[in-house]
Amino acid sequence: MVFWLISTPKEETHSQQWNRLTENTKPMANVMKFNLPNLKVGTLDALMSLSDDLAKLDQYTEMVMIKLYNYMANALEENDLQKLPEYTKANNKDLRSYCNTFVWDVAKFPTKVAIKDIHDIIAKNMTKIEKDYKTKSTTYNNLRSNLAQHEKKESGSLVTRNLGAIVKEEDFVIASEYLVTVCVVVPKLGYKEWEGSYWKLADFVVPESSKRIIEETDQAIYTVTMFRKTLEAFKNNAREKKFVVRDFQYSKEKINQQQTEVNNLQKAKIKAYVPLIRWLKGNFSEAFVNWVHVKALRLFTESVLRYGLPATFMTAVLEPNKKSEKKLREKLYALYGNLDKSAGEGAEMGDILVCL
Repeated sequence: MVFWLISTPKEETHSQQWNRLTENTKPMANVMKFNLPNLKVGTLDALMSLSDDLAKLDQYTEMVMIKLYNYMANALEENDLQKLPEYTKANNKDLRSYCNTFVWDVAKFPTKVAIKDIHDIIAKNMTKIEKDYKTKSTTYNNLRSNLAQHEKKESGSLVTRNLGAIVKEEDFVIASEYLVTVCVVVPKLGYKEWEGSYWKLADFVVPESSKRIIEETDQAIYTVTMFRKTLEAFKNNAREKKFVVRDFQYSKEKINQQQTEVNNLQKAKIKAYVPLIRWLKGNFSEAFVNWVHVKALRLFTESVLRYGLPATFMTAVLEPNKKSEKKLREKLYALYGNLDKSAGEGAEMGDILVCL
């Protein structure tokens, strides 16, 4: 979706100007009026200085708006993604309709004040939106990141997976001063070797104590019980055979604590989700409205600087049809190239018209 904002100086009656523009561009673009209020100009020197400030504010406002859009697209749950167009509107209008039916918001941006004051109002609005965005996105990102870390431990290889959700209390010798049960990850090709020799990997391994707990495509977890004093020797010898002894000690209290942490994170994420999306929806709308008003300010300011006072120029918004932008530029040049006699054949539209 691409829009061009243009202004042309008064050369004939308004209706004649409008008819000339629409009749010549109708096959290539949708052309709508872009009505601007009569803004307080001030001095031309001040207006020239403000022109640069408005260009910077234009870029800043667009940057913040895009951040909000991208973050919303990233934050939406999968079953809500289809609602993205609904959540990215401006004053409850889809973005195309808002641009094509633009009306200056006098309540937010009073026209009785100087253009510089309107610039400052928008800059203040956008600074607050960006500050709030950073705070809210950081908080939600931390929630998602912490939850993702826990969820990652519940999947993936048995070498790294959280064993608390796999093993049971009866799989372990618990509260023994001398004995310890460990979990060992054994590759599928090593099942037979493990089952036939695990008690030989160190002294004081309890025979017939090994039990297969879980098996997946290419590996399984076995438990085995031994005397604590032989554990380090068992680990070293197991490593040489490519058996991985997991650093895990069964603790019902710790497992319950981990599950409580996951549950609390899930609840916190669910609780934060709806207010976050509501905030993004409202502030995307606010940012887009601010952005279009900055464009309108720039169109007015550049037109006064280009065409002078009084501000009798005509303004319009053009939505080029697909693959028609080049032809449309050529047609506008043919219509208005006479406005700047010094502009050569390769002139940009901005050299002839005010075009944003």
